[in-house]
Amino acid sequence: MRNEIQFQVTGRMALFTDPITKVGGEKASYSVPTYQAMKGIVESIYWKPTIFWVIDELRVMEEICTQSRGMRPIGYGGGNDLAIYKYLNHVRYQVKAHFEFNLYRKDLVQDRNENKHHNIAKRMVERGGRRDIFLGTRECQGYVEPVEYGSGSGFYDHSGKIPLGTMFHGFNYTDETGGNMLQVRLWQPMMENGIIRFICPEACTMIKDIRKVTSKQFDKNSVNLVDAEYQDLEGGRL
Repeated sequence: MRNEIQFQVTGRMALFTDPITKVGGEKASYSVPTYQAMKGIVESIYWKPTIFWVIDELRVMEEICTQSRGMRPIGYGGGNDLAIYKYLNHVRYQVKAHFEFNLYRKDLVQDRNENKHHNIAKRMVERGGRRDIFLGTRECQGYVEPVEYGSGSGFYDHSGKIPLGTMFHGFNYTDETGGNMLQVRLWQPMMENGIIRFICPEACTMIKDIRKVTSKQFDKNSVNLVDAEYQDLEGGRL
């Protein structure tokens, strides 16, 4: 797509969990990243409320291996508990994603310049992201670099189809749906020759309401518009 970015993200370990398990206790990673985790990584590379990112494909490059570590989680009731976390070990993924304009953001119509957003996003991929990259959780640092999607050899290139069961897909945030309900999405992915082709959020049929929320409003006084950022890019200040 004309507003697409392609990149590789690597890390020494990763923890892609179901949000239900984030409350406390034992945690175990999915075998592959969730759509929401990849969306969070792309938003750390470049994001504005004017746009939202759609993750198209992910290619698993390394063998899926796990490691267990003893952790001392935050104990809100006191005590000195020990929990076992199961992480993914030495991960590397190629990712392909594109952005679309958030049509529910009527307050930022003047910020819809596709070419400028795309150029800044590509520059941020080259810089390794605008913010720190985390692979599912803060203790799992990730590193982003440009890559031609599909290049190189991956561990699962000839593995055929591997069903991954029912997984967490992502959240339906009210500022992207136009509604007033925060929702969670589930899906049943299939990895084929190391590639996971994500379905779009609208195609998910397993959806559950969480709670009613109100979207934050933005305007030109609270958001640095893309025209000003593009001038910084052209002037070498970005």
